[in-house]
Amino acid sequence: MMLSDVMEDYLKVIYQLQQGTDDRIKTSEIADELDVTSPTVTSMLEKLEDRGLIDREKYRGVTLTDEGETVALEIVRHHRLLEAYLTEHLDYDWSEVHDEADRLEHHISEDFEERVADALDEPDVDPHGSPIPNADLEPPERPDSDSVIEFEEGDAVVVEEVADHDPEILSYLADHGVEPGVELEILEVAPFGMVTARSNESDRSVSLPEHVAHHVRVARPAELEQ
Repeated sequence: MMLSDVMEDYLKVIYQLQQGTDDRIKTSEIADELDVTSPTVTSMLEKLEDRGLIDREKYRGVTLTDEGETVALEIVRHHRLLEAYLTEHLDYDWSEVHDEADRLEHHISEDFEERVADALDEPDVDPHGSPIPNADLEPPERPDSDSVIEFEEGDAVVVEEVADHDPEILSYLADHGVEPGVELEILEVAPFGMVTARSNESDRSVSLPEHVAHHVRVARPAELEQ
């Protein structure tokens, strides 16, 4: 099935918005994510529905069909493999790779994808901790994590994933050592949302304003859950 880059972008966004919810995805959510108008989204959803890629109920929103999810998973796999390759082999900073991968994800061949995956030894996650669908395009298991803002003073957590689409936030987090795999101790959660934490790796404290904290997903260390 031949799809335009824009169609693939819509399927990828719907897939990402569906993660962690059983609700249908509303037109307004897609419009916000893609920075387009609701009428523009409605027009595209009609085309995707005609191709059997989404299930749409008027006034209730959309979900991906099995075929639509497969297409979305392939694009997500391309994107996250490219992010990993750009950081590991081409010395890109993790704050630069999202836009570059967005441009490339629609245009690589299956052979190129296999070579990239092989060069990276089939990674499970991208540089931001987001799970990469496998070659069979099975939905990856997502880590059992929450925004760091959901935890309390004294909690010990491990960074699992950070949102990849805001270069300024990614640069801020990298400068303060907040990356996947890093252990944090929550020192304070202010009433207005500011989270202060200490990195066990650098023994430095870092202040995460609310809009930054919402981009950082963490989980309790496994040994604390046993």
